[in-house]
Order: sequence, then C-alpha cells, then structure tokens
Amino acid sequence: MRVSHIAAVAGVLAAPALAWNKDVHQQIAYAAEEFLTPLTRTVLKQLLEPEYKGSLGLVGAWADNYRYTTEGAYTQTWHYIDPADNPPSFCNVYANRDNSLKGSIVSAITNQTQILKGCIREAKAGKIRHGENATCANAVKFVTHFHGDMTQPLHVSGFAAGGNGFPVTFAGATTNLHSIWDGAIIYKLAGVTSFNNDTLQPFFKNVVSRIKKDNYMVPTADWVSCSDPGRPAGCALTWARDTNEWTCDYVYSQIFNGTDVATSGYAEGAFPVVELQVAKASLRMATWFNKLVDGHYKEREVVLRLNPSWVGGPAGGT
Repeated sequence: MRVSHIAAVAGVLAAPALAWNKDVHQQIAYAAEEFLTPLTRTVLKQLLEPEYKGSLGLVGAWADNYRYTTEGAYTQTWHYIDPADNPPSFCNVYANRDNSLKGSIVSAITNQTQILKGCIREAKAGKIRHGENATCANAVKFVTHFHGDMTQPLHVSGFAAGGNGFPVTFAGATTNLHSIWDGAIIYKLAGVTSFNNDTLQPFFKNVVSRIKKDNYMVPTADWVSCSDPGRPAGCALTWARDTNEWTCDYVYSQIFNGTDVATSGYAEGAFPVVELQVAKASLRMATWFNKLVDGHYKEREVVLRLNPSWVGGPAGGT
C-alpha cells in the first residue's frame, strides 16, 4: 500500500466517533429526499432556515456540530443509547433501563417528533414560513440526524463504550471498532475516501435505486413496519432493537485475532450490513416526515415500565 494512502486512511480514522461520519449523514439525508412527497418538501422548506433551502441533506450533520457547542452540549447523550448488552452472547434494548438521565437517541427521537407535530401544524396553517421558529427548525435537524444515528450498530450498544474501547487495525492504522463503522467500512465499499456533499453521490444513488426496486436482503416493508408518528417511543425502541441485533449477529461475532480488519474479510463481510443500515435510515426518515406532514396518525402511545433501570447503568438504578 502506498504511504500516501495509509496517511489518508489514518486521517479518516483519527476523527472522533460521531455515528456515521458527517458526510455519510448528509448522504443518508440526501437519499431520503428522493422519497419525500411534494407537500413534505414544501413544509420542510417552511420550517428550515432559508439557507438550507428545505434540504435534509444540508442539515444532515447539523446535530453533530451542535453537540460540540456550549449551547448544544446538553444534547451529547441524544446520539446513542447504551444498553446492558453483552455481544455476541446477548443483545437487547429497554428504553427505561438503558436511557441516561440526560436522554438517549430513543427519547430524543420521541421528544423531537412530538415537537415537530405542532410545528408542522403551524407551517401548514401559514404561521411558520421562513424558518423563524428556531425550536421547530432544530427539531427537523434533530429528527433527520437521529434517524441516521439509529442505524449505526455501535450507537445502540453499551459494550466497550459502543466499540470506542475496542481497538482494531484498519488498513495499517490503529483505530477502534466504532470509528471504522462510522466511515472506513462504507468508504471502502464505495471506493472513496469521503463523499462530496453538494448533492447525492453515485454510491447513494445506487442505494436509492435498490430501495425502489426492493432489492435488499431484508424487504423494505420490514424497515418501516413501525412508522406511526402517533407512537414515536415505540417505533424508536423498535428501530433500536433492530440495530442492536447486528452487534450480536456480526459486529462482535467475528474472530479478530489482531488481524487487519480491512483485509481479513471483516470489512467485506460488513459491506451488506452497512449498506442495508444506511438504506434503512433513508427510507425510515422520509417515511417518518411524510407521515408527520400527512397528519394521518392518532396520539395513542402507551409506554409500559416492565423492568427497572440497572444499578450500573446510565440512570443509576432509578
């Protein structure tokens, strides 16, 4: 391998773990735009500030930037959930057990969806037209971003701090398991070192095409089997459990033995998983926004607390 390429890979892997790299988040959101209805596009343009031109792709990474500001530091824990799992032996997620006191991706999607419902009603009534309501604009950005986060397996796993504490070697560079799932694996699959983000890129154009053809190992109908904004907590938990299964089924189930996972077969084995997960994120995101704007849902959430928080967990046993 050429030294210049090793340096490029090292640069990619040195970035902090963000649950899909920022460019991947934007591409997921650009792909989602391909499934939005005309009415949804109009409403989103009213809710977002003018500089975003109603584009989910342009706001796809906003939440990652916001979390590192003083103003947005309170949202740090909203990007993941740390279940009491032990992959590959067992994997599960229980929201009341695994939520941190500051919130998680499950509670964040739930709460921001609830905010969006009122915002959309205001926009459809002509009361929000140019993104002047910051709470509403931010809710769009959060829901966009968290749909992406929700499908990254290591943002729905508490083991080894979501893989950040699991060292691996990728293309000669020392990194961690979380980092390679954020970007290195999908870059290798797509044959790029990063994605340009002025528009939908070829790899994600193919993802959109495959979604439309229903050409994945799991039928698209299964991805959106829970897509009722009337029960956001239930759907967010369903999605979290779906993603968490991959930590047992693939992410941690392979034999590492100190090998370079870029060439050992691990990365190649992860290719269909990574592509499936970003495809799920795009279709679920678009479906969620479409149904919110359509307004054909009932407020019918029922949340049962069937198990306590665990003493060693993020909520400290409360």
